[in-house]
Amino acid sequence: MKKNFDTNSLIGMLLMGGILIWIIYFNKPTEAEIEAQEKFKTEQQVQEQEVVTDVNTVEATPVVVTDSVDNAALRNRLGAFAYSGSLPSAKDGATTTISNDLMDITVSNKGGYITEIKLLNQTTYDAQPVYLIKDGNSVFNVSFSTTDNRNLNTKDLYFEPTVTQNGENKVLSMKLKVSGSAYLEYRYELKKDDNMLDFGLRSQNLSTTFNSSNPMRLQWNFKGMRHARSQSYENRYTRLTYEYEGDKTDKLSPSGDDDEIEEDVSWMNYRQHFFSSMLLTDTPFKEARLSSTDIFKDADDRDENTIYTKEYKSDLLLETKNGELDYAMNMYYGPTDYQIFNNYDRGLDEAMPLGWGIFGFLNKYLIIPFFGFLSGFLPAGIAIIVMTIVIKLLLSPVQYKQYTSQAKMKILKPEIAEISAKYKDNAMKKQQETMALYSKAGASPAAGCLPALLQIPVFYALFTFFPSAFDLRGKSFLWADDLSSYDAIATLPFEIPFYGDHVSLFPILAAVTIFFSMRLTTGNQQMQQPTQEGMPDMSKMMKYMMYFSPLLMLVFFNQYASGLSLYYFISNLLTIGIILVIKNFIIDEEKIKAKIETKKAKPKKKGRFATKMAEMMEQAEKQQKARGK
Repeated sequence: MKKNFDTNSLIGMLLMGGILIWIIYFNKPTEAEIEAQEKFKTEQQVQEQEVVTDVNTVEATPVVVTDSVDNAALRNRLGAFAYSGSLPSAKDGATTTISNDLMDITVSNKGGYITEIKLLNQTTYDAQPVYLIKDGNSVFNVSFSTTDNRNLNTKDLYFEPTVTQNGENKVLSMKLKVSGSAYLEYRYELKKDDNMLDFGLRSQNLSTTFNSSNPMRLQWNFKGMRHARSQSYENRYTRLTYEYEGDKTDKLSPSGDDDEIEEDVSWMNYRQHFFSSMLLTDTPFKEARLSSTDIFKDADDRDENTIYTKEYKSDLLLETKNGELDYAMNMYYGPTDYQIFNNYDRGLDEAMPLGWGIFGFLNKYLIIPFFGFLSGFLPAGIAIIVMTIVIKLLLSPVQYKQYTSQAKMKILKPEIAEISAKYKDNAMKKQQETMALYSKAGASPAAGCLPALLQIPVFYALFTFFPSAFDLRGKSFLWADDLSSYDAIATLPFEIPFYGDHVSLFPILAAVTIFFSMRLTTGNQQMQQPTQEGMPDMSKMMKYMMYFSPLLMLVFFNQYASGLSLYYFISNLLTIGIILVIKNFIIDEEKIKAKIETKKAKPKKKGRFATKMAEMMEQAEKQQKARGK
């Protein structure tokens, strides 16, 4: 689109440029001021070299702030907090690192918060180190006001570091000082072989400095970094979860922008699928404003260069005791692993996406312990196969009942057809005679459905287990180099909507086997009555499902964890085998038919409920005849 030339805009820009040049020229420092600044920087560099950040440090060297031209205005803005170390010229850009066998933690003097977390025993999909915090993706800040009406943010101020030992634990104290005995402190204590560190937020002798009439707030902004090959899959399981009001847990939406205001929040987890960054507090935050923004929402962002998945923000109300802050908290940076979370005994397992109700119960107390046992001495892929075999064997009696019921319905189908033809003009009588036949034969259409319903909790529990199984991450099997990601055997030069830009093999195998298993199952389901008027044709619906389900498996699971597709492939193979064994070696349709005939011949005593139902149906039939007259 052609734009018209705007003379007024040009004149305005020239005027602004002239004013800017004038300000720069008339505010440039004198030669004396330049010499003073250079001398000051040299003194600070010498002092920075004297600051020791290893475990033997007792106290950081105090910094004396001079009244240079640059610092004078800043000192005036900071007021009481313009003390040694709180100005930019004091240790600007310096950091302190503490480590254990699991991670390196880097804390910046500016803001006193963690600016880098490197997990030492983990790698990304492309064999790079896993960083949970890096390059400014996490900002931790306390905002407050002072009695002399200054509004300050700790992220803009400079803390003094001190590193000490507490037994085997490493302690880093970051102090924002008003004087030698008055300060705001962040205290980090890192234990040996632990992803959880103690974090203390407290103040000393600042009750007369803090303005108690204005609320103090703790803000934690965080962007989840990409670690997996399939970013869309990783983003699906990246979510903010939290605990509030004692033992209630909730989560923000995984698929879009969401925010909540909660009371008495005791922990929040910035989950990045297989890794978590968590803040926990012994004193619940009275008010917490939580938000989640899906950065990886637009299709244009779905490329190899996208760094982040979601952005989380927490705005937490801080309360003082006698004018002072005193919060005992913890920070967790590490795997999103049920066993690790459960060992802390603080309800953190609720931060895991294991399903609700019976599904979560099955995962926590059966599937996870069993798979953990198997993977303790078997390769991950073999452990999946063994677990699948055991589950299918345990469910085989249910499948046997289902198949037996189907066989009975198949035998009764000719008689049901006769009843339908005989009473085609009397729906009530047809239903009555059909139910009587079922009762005499000891068969029921629902008997084939109930066993299938019993398998649904196990099916869904496993569906939620595999995407959250940290033990599968980085484990290979056959052609799959990572069972927690897709097993691409070919890369496409283009992207197919809903399918992706690659071809995974395990979903193809699972789709083929589910087709044949459904064909065997539906081929045996000759149980349906002839379709009644107004009722759907179930046989047609089953045929549609026989083709639709494999297609859904093929498309939907192409970017899912290959461990999940491996499970369905083996499960469907076993289903085919079990059906063939039951059909050819266990079930004898002639014997079933003889049993049905014997049962039909025996007089069956009606129960109270059956008698009542028969009476109701007879009355309904009489009323129908009366209306017909």
